[in-house]
Amino acid sequence: MLENYLPILIFMGLAVGIATLLIGLGSLIAPRRPDPEKLSQYECGFEPFESARFKFDVRFYLIAILFIIFDLEVAFLFPWAVILDKLAWPAVIAMGIFLALLFVGFLYEWKKGALEWE
Repeated sequence: MLENYLPILIFMGLAVGIATLLIGLGSLIAPRRPDPEKLSQYECGFEPFESARFKFDVRFYLIAILFIIFDLEVAFLFPWAVILDKLAWPAVIAMGIFLALLFVGFLYEWKKGALEWE
């Protein structure tokens, strides 16, 4: 049974070998000519006007996390919608429960004021 995995092992070894070779060649061949322009901080094409260490408002992070959560949950709808005609009623009911929980979470965040921006 282990001989069935030999091609996979060879493929993985070849991939690791090629990746190591390319990274090594890149570090050997790449020019190393640092200058002040290359070492400067890049901020939209102009000189930075403020320290990068100032504190962000927590609302930025909250909105980002909420977007990721709801965006990923909505992404589960696409595979389900593709095979909707082949699904039985229990799968439709399960997706309805999933969407109801998603909607309850959205209402909770809305009522807590997480989506309000002042």
